[in-house]
Amino acid sequence: MRWGRNTYRFLLLLLGSVGCFSVGAQDEGTDPKPKIGLVLSGGGAKGMAHIGALKVIEEAGVKIDFIGGTSMGAIVGGLYASGYSAAELDSILRSTDFNQIIQDNFPRGNKTFYDKEDAERYALSLPFDNFKITFPKGISSGQNIYNELVKLMYHVRDLEDFNRLPIPFFCMATDVVNGSEVLINKGYLPEAVLASGAFPSLFEPAELDGRTLIDGGVLNNYPVEEIRAMGAEIVIGVDVQHSLRDKEALKSASDILLQINNYRTVSAMVEKAALTDIYIKPDMQDYSVIDFNQIDTILSLGENAARGKWEELLAISGKEYIADRPKVKVKDSVHISRLEVEGNQNYTRGYVKGKLRFDPDEIISFDKLNQGVNNLAATGNFISVRYELTSEGKGDKLRVILRENPNKTLLRLGVHYDDLYKTAALINVTRKNLLLKDDVASFDFMLGDNIRYNFQYYVDKGSYWSYGISSRLDEFKQEINVEDFRSNLNIQSGPAVNEINLDVADVTNQIYIQTALREEFALRLGLEHKFISYSTRTLSEITDPPVLPGSSSEVRTFFEKSHYFSTFGGLVLDTYNDRYFPTKGLYFNGDFHLYLLSSDFSDNFSEFSVAKARMGAAFQLLENLSFNLETEGGFKLGQSGVTTFDFVLGGFGNDFINNFISFQGYDFLSLPGNSYVKAYGRFDLEFVPKNHFTFSANIANVEDDLFRTGEWFTAPDFTGYAIGYGWESFIGPVQVVYSWTPELKDGNFYFSIGYWF
Repeated sequence: MRWGRNTYRFLLLLLGSVGCFSVGAQDEGTDPKPKIGLVLSGGGAKGMAHIGALKVIEEAGVKIDFIGGTSMGAIVGGLYASGYSAAELDSILRSTDFNQIIQDNFPRGNKTFYDKEDAERYALSLPFDNFKITFPKGISSGQNIYNELVKLMYHVRDLEDFNRLPIPFFCMATDVVNGSEVLINKGYLPEAVLASGAFPSLFEPAELDGRTLIDGGVLNNYPVEEIRAMGAEIVIGVDVQHSLRDKEALKSASDILLQINNYRTVSAMVEKAALTDIYIKPDMQDYSVIDFNQIDTILSLGENAARGKWEELLAISGKEYIADRPKVKVKDSVHISRLEVEGNQNYTRGYVKGKLRFDPDEIISFDKLNQGVNNLAATGNFISVRYELTSEGKGDKLRVILRENPNKTLLRLGVHYDDLYKTAALINVTRKNLLLKDDVASFDFMLGDNIRYNFQYYVDKGSYWSYGISSRLDEFKQEINVEDFRSNLNIQSGPAVNEINLDVADVTNQIYIQTALREEFALRLGLEHKFISYSTRTLSEITDPPVLPGSSSEVRTFFEKSHYFSTFGGLVLDTYNDRYFPTKGLYFNGDFHLYLLSSDFSDNFSEFSVAKARMGAAFQLLENLSFNLETEGGFKLGQSGVTTFDFVLGGFGNDFINNFISFQGYDFLSLPGNSYVKAYGRFDLEFVPKNHFTFSANIANVEDDLFRTGEWFTAPDFTGYAIGYGWESFIGPVQVVYSWTPELKDGNFYFSIGYWF
């Protein structure tokens, strides 16, 4: 006599039911209840339905003896096996910003001052090796997900054998080298479940025990055979996969990749479903692997599908086994007793320790631990930053496992237009580990209306003293009203010369040392050489006969052509969450230069110094309305007649050289003086994402010896206002600003396209 599959399933369920009623009649120590296994399939965001199904399974009183999962099923299954209840998983799910943790978009505060500049200068960065562009193996390293898993699974950190978890557990991965299935039931639980979910092209492959692993769903997205091999006599399966889709539903690259993989899994599921006693299949046809914003709907689909199997679940339940499990206490802090670092061939232990920003034998919050790890990941020097916490003495040993990025050369590109520097295209080559460990060499070459360059070489030692050298050439041209401009020009205004076309060239070379506290506070000390040239063709053009610009006989009048040598110090605090449109954070930038020597083109040099500082704060007033308030000032000390380093206010923009300061309402280089004070405020309304409407106002006093005379504390002499629109584009901010002042009749339009450099 041959029994059908349904008959066999019915007898198993009946046996489970009878066992539940007769357990009291058994001898002490025996348990005739069939072992129950739970299989959770992969499916990305659709895997949230697993939690809805688990709620019903718990409600029915079913005790799970084994759990096996793949991908998202591995994450949910691993957390459930570690001791969390379905209700706790629901709470965790609702408090998680999946869009944030799936991507490696590290906050600005995780980046070093060098990396902040790089992120806000280049529109495109490409790994460059042997004169070929290379591409990463995945969009994300999964760092944020891993950080969250380490925290959530901290209570089982010492259980390397997953059979010793509150519920024995395994997950499936795929060896990308030989194409074989890999069953993981030992190791560090966060690493295991993340390896199981390393979706190809989205996440970097995981390195585990010498194997390169990707998403287990590539070969086995529903490990029912493996759960039976563990000893499960009755199998409950939750399958959130969907069948093959028609062409209208294939809307993204991930949809197509899943469709290709589903060619095999759809046919395999016929047999796998037959091996499942209680097969829970939510209808997920309308949802994709990235629909994390549909949490309520997907949870309810899982719950409803499980309720459709309510009678079958009741038949295998054992209420006496379902005591209230103790809640898992998620720890907020950890005591790091010892630090081990592995895999850092090209970066010193001091570099790694400096980025982590904490010392061994210190109690720190998980947030601080994650910030330190993200500081390392944000450098881009590592494919992945994995770490393990294991008990040691009175605290935990932190073992950091680094996979260095083999691509040491980057090709970076940018474009920009503004009303001062005009059009520019930026080409950058960055080389890491050029001469020493921890070093970076970077060269910017700007082509356009003004040729410029910027070279930096530095050795980044984190919180220790770093050191570097830099060289920069800046050039621009600007029409200047002779009556307003102050420097070593000594031009007499008159009917023939009311305005001149001023050509400014500046070469600055520095050697410096720098130390940083966290990633937000830096102190820099150094020596500087600067060559400054101010010249014009205007005076030659009014001679008789005039000389054509660009001709070999062109006459250029120089007003400044000197070398200056100085020592300097700078202190910077920068916690702004965005350089161009900050909504929160603090900012301080103080600078002091002592000018000791000069080639003295104008024969009026004596030792002097210049000090300046800028400070500000950004506040979130409403959900999409912020306010940025800043104040700044500067002054000159000494009796030198050199006015080249006087402060000159006017115009709109960033990255001005020397002591040129933006001031809305007046054109570039309009308000000169050897001292100034300025206040600035801006309201920023982000009316749709990445689109900003701004209104700003600034006031200032600018004149010679402002602080000595006490004029800095009087009513402002100059005011200006501006309205503008800004768009955060992929090449940088695109801004249109109209500014005006009550002191002048005409306003000014300013345009800026792309990151400033």
